[in-house]
Amino acid sequence: MKILVLRFSSIGDIVLTTPVVRCLKLQVPGAQVHFATKPGFRSFLEPNPYIDKVHCLTGSLRELVAELKAEQFDFVVDLHHNLRTALLKAQLGVKSASFDKLNWRKWLLVRFKVNTLPRVHIVDRYLEAAAPLGVKNDGQGLDYFIPAADEVNLSAALPPIFQRGYVAFAIGAQHATKRLPVERIIELCGLLRQPVVLLGGPEDESTGHIIELAFDSQAASSPPAPARIPDSPYYFPPLPASPGPATVIYNACGKFNLNQSASLVRQARFVVSHDTGLMHIAAAFRKEIFSVWGNTVPEFGMYPYRTEFRILEVPGLPCRPCSKIGYEKCPQGHFRCMRDISFTLDLPPARDGR
Repeated sequence: MKILVLRFSSIGDIVLTTPVVRCLKLQVPGAQVHFATKPGFRSFLEPNPYIDKVHCLTGSLRELVAELKAEQFDFVVDLHHNLRTALLKAQLGVKSASFDKLNWRKWLLVRFKVNTLPRVHIVDRYLEAAAPLGVKNDGQGLDYFIPAADEVNLSAALPPIFQRGYVAFAIGAQHATKRLPVERIIELCGLLRQPVVLLGGPEDESTGHIIELAFDSQAASSPPAPARIPDSPYYFPPLPASPGPATVIYNACGKFNLNQSASLVRQARFVVSHDTGLMHIAAAFRKEIFSVWGNTVPEFGMYPYRTEFRILEVPGLPCRPCSKIGYEKCPQGHFRCMRDISFTLDLPPARDGR
């Protein structure tokens, strides 16, 4: 049987589809599993041994439809369920099933703070779309396969103090209301009191530099050196470092590609992350996660899957959630969902968790 899985974005959502891909390949007799997505995710999907072929939306939808029609699929598992995938399925004209996005239930929670969402992780809702093919959850969690060429050699890539073990902190997120303010990241890093590798894309490099500079200044026992402050309402002056063992920062933002960042996550003692793709990659490696939530909420069903985790959030805030995705600034202007989080941490032992 030839099966097409549809999910065009984003990296976190695609990582969350990996149990579906694996179960289709292993549980459907003779399954050939293809995956259609955007070109930016090819490098993550192609190393997956449960995917036989990756198709990318590089031009028009018409061109992709022509490519997919030539494959003569028997069944389509739609894990995106939007207008684009509806048009694609209609033109392919084969049997299909889609996962329920529960948008109206999310709308009730965002608009009226009425929670009717089932207490079911999105992975299990994804798997329901494959149920017509007899697929069941195998309980093995998420997958992420790093090509050998992208495995990071810590002795070559990181300063010596980080080679003995570190915490990975994914400081980025697509929307500002899903990211801690810079001074709160500095505060949280100070509480970790051990080497911390900051992870993110090129867009996070300047924020990482400010964080790194704050700890460099503290280590030198001098006032914080002047830094270029981002033009953002979410920047505030750095807070003093906490007493005790020193936190040391390495700013890896923008220095590594996605697979290499995943390798750094895999080799970390544990992971601190906003509600973003690297959080789900950490779950794929069964890392312990401190998961930071701002304007979105774990009740949407996208908390870390099948790994140990702890939620850092402001429970009971009446304006939260204000969106199922996020904003570039707080609609209320106070940003209490991130400003008021209590960093009460029960840290794992400082051992090398690789």
